[in-house]
Amino acid sequence: MLADQLDYVVGVDPHRDEHALAVVHVISGVVVFEACVAADSRGYAEALRVAVQHAPGRRAFAVEGTGSYGAGLTRFLTRHGERVFEVGRLRRERRSGGKSDALDAVRAARSVLTQKRPALPRSTGEREALRALMAAREGAVNAKRAGLCQLRDLLVTTPEPLRAELRPLTRTRLLSRLAATRPERRQDTELRGTLLALRAVARRVQQLTAEERELAREIEKLTRTLAPQLLDQPGVGPLLAAQILLAWSHRGRVVSEAAFARLAGVAPIPASSGQTIRYRLDRSGDRRLNRALHQILITRRRTHPPTIAYIERRIQEGKSRREANRCLKRYLARNLYRLLENPPMST
Repeated sequence: MLADQLDYVVGVDPHRDEHALAVVHVISGVVVFEACVAADSRGYAEALRVAVQHAPGRRAFAVEGTGSYGAGLTRFLTRHGERVFEVGRLRRERRSGGKSDALDAVRAARSVLTQKRPALPRSTGEREALRALMAAREGAVNAKRAGLCQLRDLLVTTPEPLRAELRPLTRTRLLSRLAATRPERRQDTELRGTLLALRAVARRVQQLTAEERELAREIEKLTRTLAPQLLDQPGVGPLLAAQILLAWSHRGRVVSEAAFARLAGVAPIPASSGQTIRYRLDRSGDRRLNRALHQILITRRRTHPPTIAYIERRIQEGKSRREANRCLKRYLARNLYRLLENPPMST
């Protein structure tokens, strides 16, 4: 147990402007010291000073939200050689347990003492760069989708005969046609205003398309550097591989392939009744990772002969197609986890 390896645990409940700290003595469980520090460089240095003064000897930090408000403190502590564990979402022990930042800091410290292998914080550096690229690309894709929907709505009410001229065009030709239009020369007020709006939206969509493609190229380049073995798997493209990498983070963070399956929401849950013995998929976990596995499976069901044969065999054994897919997702999670934890040696 971790409690046998530490003398103190410093729990941290981070927020945007300040972080609550609580130093807990491991053996007795007593709260030795509590403090609040600013969420900036000076505050991080103050947190380390508090730990050195009130938690001498073997200590570790238990930080809630190491990937959000606690990211800066986690980086600072890691650079200074401190041991940091990631704390999941905190829950009150009971309804009368109360809620405050100080209490949450104490709960964060005590939560890691009951675990054999607490989670390590997500890695920074290349992984953080990949996360930023993925977030920016997702924003560009969503904005592009909204722009295309707006363009479609505007075309519905476009005056004739322009509407009849634009309707048969493909998306690429439509965007090029609208982006190059010159509405300033039109005398009709309605037509001029409509063309101005159509040109603005078309240019916006073109700009977002170029932005999304540029980000996708960077994502692919970084993914090939971090985990080229994922891209060798059937149905796994650069974007899906990047999403899997973000959820996994680094070796040792997810303690087992079963834990990775639970994280992905593909761990089987008993759903038996009477003489019916069956399992269903977990509907919790990282839903983006779950979606990535689902998209890989969709591709494999169309193009991967072993996957097609497996589904047919399971159906002949009496399982439904949904249950066969559940088994495949669980197998896929196991295979990807082993590839990430123990990548094959390059020849």
